[in-house]
Amino acid sequence: MKCVITDQLVLSRAPEGPLSGYVGPFADFLSAQGYALKSIHRQVHLAACFSQWLQHKGVALPHITAEHTKQYLRYRAQLLKLHQGDAAALQHVMGFLHREGIVPAETAPVRRLTPAECWTQQYEQHLREVRGLSEATILNYVPFIDRFLQDRFADGPVTLSCLCARDVVSFVQCQAPRLHRQRAKLMTSALRSFLQYAQVGLDLAAAVPGVANWSMPSIPRAISADHVRQLLASIDQRTATGRRDYAIMLLLARLGLRSSEVVGLELNDIDWNRATLTVRGKGGLRHEFPLSPEVGQAIAAYLYDGRPLSPSRRVFVRAKAPIRGFRSAAGVGSIVRHALQRAGIQAPTYGAHQFRHGLATDLLRQGASLSEIGDVLGHRHPQTTMIYTKIDLEALRTLALPWPGGVQ
Repeated sequence: MKCVITDQLVLSRAPEGPLSGYVGPFADFLSAQGYALKSIHRQVHLAACFSQWLQHKGVALPHITAEHTKQYLRYRAQLLKLHQGDAAALQHVMGFLHREGIVPAETAPVRRLTPAECWTQQYEQHLREVRGLSEATILNYVPFIDRFLQDRFADGPVTLSCLCARDVVSFVQCQAPRLHRQRAKLMTSALRSFLQYAQVGLDLAAAVPGVANWSMPSIPRAISADHVRQLLASIDQRTATGRRDYAIMLLLARLGLRSSEVVGLELNDIDWNRATLTVRGKGGLRHEFPLSPEVGQAIAAYLYDGRPLSPSRRVFVRAKAPIRGFRSAAGVGSIVRHALQRAGIQAPTYGAHQFRHGLATDLLRQGASLSEIGDVLGHRHPQTTMIYTKIDLEALRTLALPWPGGVQ
């Protein structure tokens, strides 16, 4: 006998077992997350089958664990061909049960941290809460510090007062040859940051050796203005996803935002009355940008007719379930890469940062000063902007002083 779960969802038979009363609420949960009806039907059917198996095994509701989902998948594989996504669907079931308090969440046994790990954890908390660094920077710094402390103290007590310049130099000399130059520079930056944080008696941060570097070694790879126009014209704004992608591309190309800044934009960062956009940049700094009619209209078009319903406060959310903000800057990078490929554009790279370089290049050629470009891009140090002086050699020639004595 068929069983009606929701107005649009019907199962061939009524659910049985300990989860039978929660199949309907689970379907509503999936619908609120933005899953398509076909996907909801498949996941609900799997939940009903799982519940029937639990009943056969005599597993009561409070005692269901993640281990039971693994056992059921093995059992199901013996009878039927497992479909891609079955394991994820059962994780959704368990996540729903935990979220609603129906099944107590499992707690993994807590491993006691070594003294070195405790210091690393405290340093990570300092970077996040006091320094306000981005997650990307924290993920880059912390492993180096963990390796340094493990190398020097192993699992024993951490006595920072025992550190000397030789310890720091030896670690850098050992690790640097194995790393790409940019990674080696990150390592030395992380070490200086940690030693300053730890406030060791001697100024050991000054003992961290530098990594060989050449000033402005390469010209920034910037997408051309023609390619930007071609890319924007190629995006189909008749679709919800197209309106989202178009607004994202404009933020990259017209304001020079970093992909992480686009990801972090929230609805209350837009002041429609003042036509401004507040962006959280590196180090937790906030920058206010004027919202041009072109960019503002693109964002408004997406918000009014394109953005799926979601409890997330992020401006840009995923087009597929679960409907939420992007987890990281990689989401914007993926949008850029696929858009360039669809448009058949041979850009310098497939990354999002080339739009930032492209904006700086255009500003420089229009006569903007380096300080003005630095203000637009949110650079904290003038040296960061100096790299763009290598882009337009013809413009630089007009600034060159005449050779003493004139032309011979």
